[in-house]
Amino acid sequence: MIPAERVIEAYRRIQPLIVKTPVTRDPKLDIYYKWENHQATGSFKLRGAANKVFSIHTDELNKGLVTCSAGNHGQGVAAAAANRGGKCTVFASEHASQVKVEAMKKLGADVRLVRGGYVEAEKAAITHAQASGEVFISPYNDEQVIAGQGTIGVELIDQLEGLLPIQALLVPVGGGGLISGLGVFLNSLPKRPKLIGVQSEASAFAHRAFHTGRQDGVVEVDSIAEGLAGEIDHNSITIPLMRQLVDDIVLVSEEEIRAAIRFCWVNYHEVIEGSAAVGLAARLAGKIQSHPTAVILTGGNIQPELLNDIIQL
Repeated sequence: MIPAERVIEAYRRIQPLIVKTPVTRDPKLDIYYKWENHQATGSFKLRGAANKVFSIHTDELNKGLVTCSAGNHGQGVAAAAANRGGKCTVFASEHASQVKVEAMKKLGADVRLVRGGYVEAEKAAITHAQASGEVFISPYNDEQVIAGQGTIGVELIDQLEGLLPIQALLVPVGGGGLISGLGVFLNSLPKRPKLIGVQSEASAFAHRAFHTGRQDGVVEVDSIAEGLAGEIDHNSITIPLMRQLVDDIVLVSEEEIRAAIRFCWVNYHEVIEGSAAVGLAARLAGKIQSHPTAVILTGGNIQPELLNDIIQL
C-alpha cells in the first residue's frame, strides 16, 4: 500500500508546475465538477508525471526519459522534463490524436509513432528504455505517478470544505493510476465518499480486472475515450490497489460519452475530451444515483473536428 503521506508530499512537490483547477456546482443535477481540462497541459496527467520527474535523481534525468502515451501523459512528462532541463522520448500509437501528438512535440518530446494501439506503444517504449538505459516512466504502474495523480483528491477535498459532503466521486479509469491515487488519499480520511471508476465499454480492461482479477475475454474496439483504452500490464500495482480501494467500476457506451461532451459544451461552454467525459456520462445516463456527486473531468485535449461533429449532432 502506498502511504497517504506520499500524496501530500507530491502535492507540495508539484506546485511549481501545476495550477489549482476550479470546482463548480450544478445545483439542478447536484453535481460538483473538478475541471482538470484547465490544467497547464490541458490534462490531470501533468500531476503524476511532474511528481515522478521531480523525484528522480539528476543522474537519471541526464540519461533521458522514455514513456508511452495516448497523448496526455506524454505532454506531462515532456513539460516536467523541460522544467528540469531534461529530454524525453514518447512512444505513441499511430492512431494517437494529432492534437496531442503536436502538443507533445511543442513541449520538446521526441514522439515516435508505433504501428498498432496503446499496448504496442507501451511494449516499444519499455524495450527502448531497456536497450538505451534511459528511464522508463509508466503512465500508471509507478508509485510516484500514482501519488501525483492522487493530488487531485487533496485539492478537491479542500475546495469542498464547508459544503455538503459528497456521496460519490466519479473517476475515469484506464490504467488505474488516477483512481488508485485517489483511493490512497481518500482512504486516509475519517469518512470518504464512494469511489467509482468509469470506463468505456469499448475497452473494458480495467472493468474486467476490477471485477474478476483477470483481463482475458475483453473484445476491444475503437473508442472516443482513447486515453482510457488498452490492456493494463498484468503486473501493474494498480490492479490490486483498485480492487482494494475502489467501490465499483461501471461502463458507459460511446454514445453516452458523446452526449456528455455535448452536454458540457452546451451547458457550461467547456471543452472536454472523451476520456474526461465518462464519469459525467455515467451520471447523466442514470447509472449512478448518489447525491451530491463529484465528477472529475480529466482533460480537454480533443480534435476540433471531432468536437464540432459531436456538437452538431
